Amino acid sequence: MAQHPATDTTLRPALPRGRSAWGIAALLIAISACPTSAIGQKAPQSTAACPAAAEMDHQHLQGQWRAELQAPAPGDKPTTATLQLGPHPELAQSVRGTVVRSGTTAQVSGDVDGGDLTLEESINGTNISATWTGQVVDGSCGKEIRGTWNNAHPTPTTPSAPFVLRKQAAWQ
Repeated sequence: MAQHPATDTTLRPALPRGRSAWGIAALLIAISACPTSAIGQKAPQSTAACPAAAEMDHQHLQGQWRAELQAPAPGDKPTTATLQLGPHPELAQSVRGTVVRSGTTAQVSGDVDGGDLTLEESINGTNISATWTGQVVDGSCGKEIRGTWNNAHPTPTTPSAPFVLRKQAAWQ
């Protein structure tokens, strides 16, 4: 018995005239294979940025650094310190932060200009107790600085000392 089209209860997708289910499926597959636009997407931050020594600025100094200061006498162990630097709240092109060495925390502030680093250290937050002067190592991508730590009041146990600063990897 043939059913009348008006009484047929079988569900069928509605297709435009002249189109088959295979044709629609092929069209949908083709559309989904088209590349999508990248407009409005944020470009990934490059980790390959490698500033030359002369291009270093205060922003490159921000972060955590590990310092190794040469031992004052042969046979002594080198001293290590950790510097944490961030933007200076009052001087736009400078950094400010802390240095922790041998259990003592001091404040530091300074900048880098043309690859030359200058940091002033203060144990009491008012008077300069030491300075860090150095140069960014060419080819280090701004991650190594070598120079001299100068105690403002040198003694036989805390004389001036050569240092190496190495930038530490940041957690993202």
